[in-house]
Amino acid sequence: MTKPVHVDVLIVGAGLSGIGAAAHLQRGCPDKSFLILEARDAIGGTWDLFRYPGIRSDSDMYTLGYAFKPWTSAKAIADGPAIRDYICETAAERRIDRHIRFGHRVVAADWSSAEAAWRVEVETDSDVVHFTCHFLVMAAGYYDYDAGHRPRWSGEETFKGPIVHPQSWPESLDWRGKRVAVIGSGATAVTLVPELAREAARVTMVQRSPSYIVSRPSVDFIAEGLKRWLPSPAAYALTRWKNVLLTAFFYRLARRRPDRVAAKLIALAKSDIGERFDASDFTPGYKPWDQRLCLVPDGDLFTAIRDGNVSVATGSIAQLTPSGLQLESGEIVEADIIVAATGLKVVAVGKARISVDGEPADVSQAMVYKGMMLSDVPNMMFIFGYTNASWTLKADLSCEYLVRLLRRMDASGTRVAVARRDPEVEVIPFLDFTSGYVKRALPVLPKQGARRPWRLYQNYLLDLLTLRFGKIEDGTLSLS
Repeated sequence: MTKPVHVDVLIVGAGLSGIGAAAHLQRGCPDKSFLILEARDAIGGTWDLFRYPGIRSDSDMYTLGYAFKPWTSAKAIADGPAIRDYICETAAERRIDRHIRFGHRVVAADWSSAEAAWRVEVETDSDVVHFTCHFLVMAAGYYDYDAGHRPRWSGEETFKGPIVHPQSWPESLDWRGKRVAVIGSGATAVTLVPELAREAARVTMVQRSPSYIVSRPSVDFIAEGLKRWLPSPAAYALTRWKNVLLTAFFYRLARRRPDRVAAKLIALAKSDIGERFDASDFTPGYKPWDQRLCLVPDGDLFTAIRDGNVSVATGSIAQLTPSGLQLESGEIVEADIIVAATGLKVVAVGKARISVDGEPADVSQAMVYKGMMLSDVPNMMFIFGYTNASWTLKADLSCEYLVRLLRRMDASGTRVAVARRDPEVEVIPFLDFTSGYVKRALPVLPKQGARRPWRLYQNYLLDLLTLRFGKIEDGTLSLS
């Protein structure tokens, strides 16, 4: 049997989080060896997997970008290829790409207390191989890369055209001059619809219920002004903080005065759409930030509706027909192509089986320490970003904390870090969003606690103080 490859830190995933984790390790722990295991054959994660038309971020790149690498493009709301290039450039500049093993899918990881190390089982195209490490970082995101969430509808076998999911978009699909029905009202749908409408004969967004949709300029003119007067790092840092504070202010305002914020968002949509505005299509039945807001750069979706290239149909689907679909209201939507923008399948720790000394660790029953470590699972971190702000803001803080933790362990001569669960802490769901993908995911996601350090506050400023400056040995995390 081949001897396992050993490194100090093993990172799972070569997307935005994994490359960021490697960069933080290089800077903060240059003496630590590391490898990145990537199941696919490319860097980029989400931004390489998704190839549907118009794919873009729903966060600005001044906060979705890394704190240590300025975003220099004028487009604050960037498309998928530009984000992928940014990640690849980061990896190449720091030679992180030399530390990636592509085509390596992590299927299991077992912690050995006797050896104070993880033994990681990995599948390749031709074999099963093993790695060992002292610290394991799960940076594989939170959704299933193999398939998206795809409901089944009555009568869909009769539909004469293709039914596609954005996660597996066919390169050969031709929608030019055709009628397209996009089922969904989330971030993917509002991205796809205006892009398809550029060449399709007609696009209809079919939504069971509306979402809050907000327009935002694709170019941050304050950032562009700062770039003209300041060095790039300073301009980037100031813009990043501006956007962090504005997002935090708006989130708190929406939570404290939801009715006022909801009315304002609907009024803005009405102003952008004009005569074609129908309140029933843009008035959600939930409060702002009970689900993530949908961002449309430069109001492209509103423009497409105003120009008559896009229509919205609201209601539950009764059945698919040979020529489209029918809502329960009786409304008929004619379509040559149906796009099921129906969301993701959420998984925990990349679907890997986790065990401690041979005993399975039930991730769904574990509690999350500081939003990044599982209770009673030693020397493992999983990176999970914010739901109410940019993913990378939390990912950067988590990676900074990892560096602090490793350096503290070295200084104290300890090899094991584990957060011991307090049975008296009340258990609550991991996320409090009402989005469909979150509700479907709650049975597989870990839990959070009702008080710190087990509570997820979704608050960048609070996490900044806690993770960057808080004590490592806080009475819950044990080093031994």
